[in-house]
Amino acid sequence: MSMLEEIKEWLNRSAGEYTYTVRLTGAQQTDDTHFIATQHLEGDFPGGVVDLHYRFSLCGDQIERLEIEP
Repeated sequence: MSMLEEIKEWLNRSAGEYTYTVRLTGAQQTDDTHFIATQHLEGDFPGGVVDLHYRFSLCGDQIERLEIEP
């Protein structure tokens, strides 16, 4: 199995493993090509609550880089 296939399998498995709600709590543009979106998650996953920050770098109209962290 290729690394890409393994990543897809992990994402599909982990997305269905828990029940949770997601609420967008913020979004900002930090410069011409960088954006941050923040989502609040609550559910039955370990810890039960987390705020995730999605940091996007764009190249044209494509996402060039995405970092997701608490």
